[in-house]
Amino acid sequence: MLRPTIRKRILGIALGLIFLMAITSALSTVMTRKIAHQLDELSSKYVEAYGHLARVNVRSLEQALALRRMAIAKMQMPPDNAGFAERQKVYEGMWADIDREAQAARALINAIIDDPSTESDNAKLGRIDDRIEHVSSDLRRYLDDEYKRLLPLLESGSFAEARASLIRTDALRDEFNRKIDEIRADMLAQVRADAKITMRDQNTAIIISVILTVLASVVGLLFSIFVSVGITRPVRRLLDGTRAVEAGRLDGSIDVTTRDEIGQLTTAFNKMVEQLRLKEELRETFGRYVDPRVVEGLIDRQGPTAGDGERRVMTVLFCDMKGFTRLSEGMTPQGLVKVMNHYLSTMSGPIRSHRGIIDKYIGDAIMAYWGPPFTEHSEQARLACLAAVEMANRGQALRTELPELIGVRTVPSDCEVRIGIATGEVLVGSIGSEFMMSYTVMGDAVNLASRLENANKVYGSHSLASEAAIMAAGDAVESREVDRIVVVGQTNPEAVFEIIGRAGELTEPQLVLLARYAEGLAAYRARRWDEARRAFQAALEAVPGDGPSMAMAERVETFRANPPPADWDGAWRLDQK
Repeated sequence: MLRPTIRKRILGIALGLIFLMAITSALSTVMTRKIAHQLDELSSKYVEAYGHLARVNVRSLEQALALRRMAIAKMQMPPDNAGFAERQKVYEGMWADIDREAQAARALINAIIDDPSTESDNAKLGRIDDRIEHVSSDLRRYLDDEYKRLLPLLESGSFAEARASLIRTDALRDEFNRKIDEIRADMLAQVRADAKITMRDQNTAIIISVILTVLASVVGLLFSIFVSVGITRPVRRLLDGTRAVEAGRLDGSIDVTTRDEIGQLTTAFNKMVEQLRLKEELRETFGRYVDPRVVEGLIDRQGPTAGDGERRVMTVLFCDMKGFTRLSEGMTPQGLVKVMNHYLSTMSGPIRSHRGIIDKYIGDAIMAYWGPPFTEHSEQARLACLAAVEMANRGQALRTELPELIGVRTVPSDCEVRIGIATGEVLVGSIGSEFMMSYTVMGDAVNLASRLENANKVYGSHSLASEAAIMAAGDAVESREVDRIVVVGQTNPEAVFEIIGRAGELTEPQLVLLARYAEGLAAYRARRWDEARRAFQAALEAVPGDGPSMAMAERVETFRANPPPADWDGAWRLDQK
């Protein structure tokens, strides 16, 4: 009686285990198919729709570039009609690309909405679909209207009105890109929501599999582990990668361990990260050619650098290295580039660290400026003078580095940094031609800074600044009045000051130098030549080799032999730029 019962129980247990395993298998199959379907929808519909929207942005920018090239071809002298026609064809042909990408995104979104087997926020997706339709149609209508107004302007040569039309076109396209970015952000939120749903269903499948596996057998448990390892881990890696991209970390990629939908999604994700990384590298590359603060202002049409030009009080700095041309003679092109880059990097560092804008490099010369909107008006002269102090210090260190760079034992003794600084009203804005513009400054203050940089040759000094710059800098630096000069192109004398160092950092000999030099300068202007000579000699005893003292002492000797005319105003007139 026991054997049949035992057999039945054993058979029942076996049948129960088989039944449970069959249920586990069936449930696992159903849920795996559901998850696979959701993953397929995520990778082939959600992500692809997001990709099409991203390409709408790209095509729009390419079309904007084609329109610019059309205008340039027509505006140049003589007009490039063949190039204009070719670019016009490219421009008009891009509408089809934009429409195709937009329609492809809408088709995928509608496919998601029409699929009842997966969970999705159809209301939000429907609104996204409507927004794509409206944005695309509105862009085409508005830009077509502006484009039709632009063509006659270009044909008739009304280039000023054509440029205004281009500005309106850019504004419309910027608005379009902004709306597409908002749609992309909403679509990305849907992608993440679908990924969370997939993750939730996956966790549910794991729980059911674990429970049934415990009741069924070790085989069920192993199957559950297999499912967990095979599906959960790649999804979590993908989720971690998405969070890393959201945090701005684009330096990694996710290993593709499967060939299923998760593997396809991971591959698409890696390609997306690579595209983002390339765009970031391009942005960083352009940032090395134009100051990022200037670029941001130019891109923002409402920003302070977007105007046609205005007059502002700014501080301008010029710097070059005396004897650099002679030093570079006989160097190979590669060596010269290496030395130039090292020199310009060394001199540019203090400018950037003191919030200055490097305007341009002119051979071994550097032009920079400070002022609104990049620095406060009250700080610009102080920052420029502090930058000059650090540049002069780095110039001394650079002389010890140059022999190793160029492969010589020593460099010429006259290889020294010269700096000129002036504060005054300048014209600032985007200046240039219809082919290329540059955001820069120009005016008397710019010319004065350049003349003061060159005036260092006359006085044997390193850093000369205008009176306005020194007064505005306040007590940030120690300085001395060197002379009153009339530079080329001006008629009124300008008090010129030498920047000695940071405030409170002068040595005792330097303090004696400043006192004796001031005495000598006062006697010099009063025509007391003997008293001026003694004062300048005392200054040289305090700091031997002081350039301004040597220059003024030599000038006193000249005036002792040949006194200046009776109407002499004490100013020295420079005859070189």
